[in-house]
Amino acid sequence: MSTLAIVGIDVILLILLLMLSVPLPYCFGGALLFISIAANVSMKSMMLWAYSQSIGTVLLASPLFILAGTYMGGSGVAKKLLDLCDAFVGRIKGGLGVVSVITCAIIGAISGSGFTGVAATGPIMIPRMVEQGYSRGFATALVTVSSVLGLLIPPSAIMIIYGWITETSILACFLATVGPGILVMILFCVINLVECRKFDLKLMPPMSLKEKAEITGKRTVSAIPALMMPVIILGGIYCGVFTPTEAAAVAAIYSIPVGLFIYRAMKLRDIKQMTFDSICSIGSIMVMIVFCLMLSQTFVMLQVPQALIQIIFNLTTNRVIILILMNLFLFLVGMIVNDSTGMLLCAPLLLPLVRELGISPIHFSAIMGVNLAMGGVTPPYASILYLGMRIGKCEFQDILKPAMKLLIFGYVPVVFLTSFWPELSMFLPKLFGFA
Repeated sequence: MSTLAIVGIDVILLILLLMLSVPLPYCFGGALLFISIAANVSMKSMMLWAYSQSIGTVLLASPLFILAGTYMGGSGVAKKLLDLCDAFVGRIKGGLGVVSVITCAIIGAISGSGFTGVAATGPIMIPRMVEQGYSRGFATALVTVSSVLGLLIPPSAIMIIYGWITETSILACFLATVGPGILVMILFCVINLVECRKFDLKLMPPMSLKEKAEITGKRTVSAIPALMMPVIILGGIYCGVFTPTEAAAVAAIYSIPVGLFIYRAMKLRDIKQMTFDSICSIGSIMVMIVFCLMLSQTFVMLQVPQALIQIIFNLTTNRVIILILMNLFLFLVGMIVNDSTGMLLCAPLLLPLVRELGISPIHFSAIMGVNLAMGGVTPPYASILYLGMRIGKCEFQDILKPAMKLLIFGYVPVVFLTSFWPELSMFLPKLFGFA
């Protein structure tokens, strides 16, 4: 049996396990076990590679943000922030979903990772959206899919990798993905507002301007300790005081005295239970991520992406068709490997062809960025999607339809606009003299 046939069977097996609601770590463990036996792949090197990846500081931010999110939820910090948001958007049907999208974009952009976006925002926003009347599947999908904005809005980890590999200005690559990132964010907000018509949402009752001003003022004063958290975190990061990973730890520590002494929403015994709940979630998530990393690296070792690119570029030499096939190829690569691996593998392979087609390397960085970021929420790899499912306590069949709707109507159009309308990604680089 050929390698591609084995990989195809392995992907089908993974999807079947997911649809049967098998616990996520076992889904990836089963797929990994099958491919290691069928393709005779040694897992020793895969385990060493996965270990080296899993101890990175970016990945460490995810469990710390999960812990911070749990503390923020129990301490009253999240409630005060959301109450303040309600004062401004509480009468807008779908306003809370818009807040979720923008929050995911901001938090994800801070670390340059989609993992931290869903890890920090999910434990707070998903329960609040469900409480307001959103379906759990849509609320989880909206927060999870929005987290990929962290890979588009700078600083982005994959753009640093691209700039390093192709010797392109990293600042120019950062600027190239801003336009597509903002457009995706707007489309997600619009889709949220349209979908909210189906839900019976609990909105704030009508009130006079004076009443609204009073409520907004009271909630603003009450939320000052909570508002200090993003000020401390963002200010600390941008001033170079601490890294995003350290920021997650600061957020967790800051939540404890605020919850105990200011909002008095929790007691010392609650901290123990919240910590235990977080550890249980983190343990399951980290096992799942390690299996994800091992499976994606196995695909790379079996040269699956190289086989796919050979098939696609033997078909045609037409520029438009090649661009379409290139997008399709990058999308498929994103489905089976993580974004960093996809960038390391595909950038040097595709850059000579891109230059032959007359496409700027800066423009190509945006094309690669929007495609590979989408892979994080597209099965079978979809590591960010599975993390969101675990945090949102949502089944695969419940999140799949709303997630695909957000991708098809909010993300895929931007992928093609980025490819065929260069000004979307080149406007800012040109403005700053990079092109």
